[in-house]
Amino acid sequence: MLRGMVDIISRSEWGARAPRSRQTTSWSARTEFIVHYSAGPPSQTPRQIQAFHMDSNGWSDVGYNFLIDTDGKIYEGRGWLVVGAHATGHNTSGIGACFIGGNGDATPATRKAIRALYDEANRKAGRTLKIRGHRDVGSTDCPGDDLYAWVRDGMPADGAGEADGGGGGSGGGGQVPPWPGVYLSYPPITRHPAVSTWQGRMRERGWSLTVDGAYGARSRSVCSAFQREKGLTVDGIVGPDTWRVAWTAPIT
Repeated sequence: MLRGMVDIISRSEWGARAPRSRQTTSWSARTEFIVHYSAGPPSQTPRQIQAFHMDSNGWSDVGYNFLIDTDGKIYEGRGWLVVGAHATGHNTSGIGACFIGGNGDATPATRKAIRALYDEANRKAGRTLKIRGHRDVGSTDCPGDDLYAWVRDGMPADGAGEADGGGGGSGGGGQVPPWPGVYLSYPPITRHPAVSTWQGRMRERGWSLTVDGAYGARSRSVCSAFQREKGLTVDGIVGPDTWRVAWTAPIT
C-alpha cells in the first residue's frame, strides 16, 4: 500500500506485469488531471485492463496513471510521474485517472476517491491542476455523461454534481451554476464571464464587491475572507469548491 494523503494499492499488490519501457516526467510539466472510464463492466480488474493495453493495443504498460473502482479503491497504474498513454497530446501534461466501469456505474465512493487523488496531485505539484474529462481533450464520449457532469462541476468533494440538483441549505441559492473550468485568481487580473457570475453571487451574499468581470485585489480579498468564514482552504482563488460553496452554503 502506498500511503500519503490517500491510500493507493501498489502495482505489486495487484499483480501488475513489468512495463516494457517507461518515460518519466516532472511535476513542473504536470498541468492537468484527466478523468476517464474504462467503458467496461465494473467487474474488470486492473490486471485485465493492463493485459488488454499491452497485448491488444501493443502499449508498454497499462495506459492510465491510476485506476479507481466502485468501492473507491485506488490502484497504481503508471504512477505519478510516468508518462501515460491515455490522452493523445496530453500524456506528459496530464495525470490520467480511470474509473473502472461504464456510464452510470460510478458510485459516491468512486467520486470521493477520484477527488482525494486529485487533491493529492495538487499537494504534490504545489499548485492547482486543471480538471478535465477525456472528452475535453479528445473526440470521445469518455468518461461517460454521468461522471463527466460531476467533472464539469469541478468534482465537488461531497460527490454531488449538477445531476444531483446542487444548492440546498437554508439561505442557499438553489442550483449551482456549472463550474466554468477556469480558476479565478490574482495576480494577474482574471477576466472571464465567470468572474461576473461569482461577483454577483457574492454581492447577493452581502459582500461589498463591484461586478465588473475583473478578478483583482478586491475580489481576492473577498474570496479569502469567504473561504476563512466557510472553513475552506484560504488561498484567495475561486476553484471548484469555493465556487460551489458560494451557492450552497447558508448565508450568515
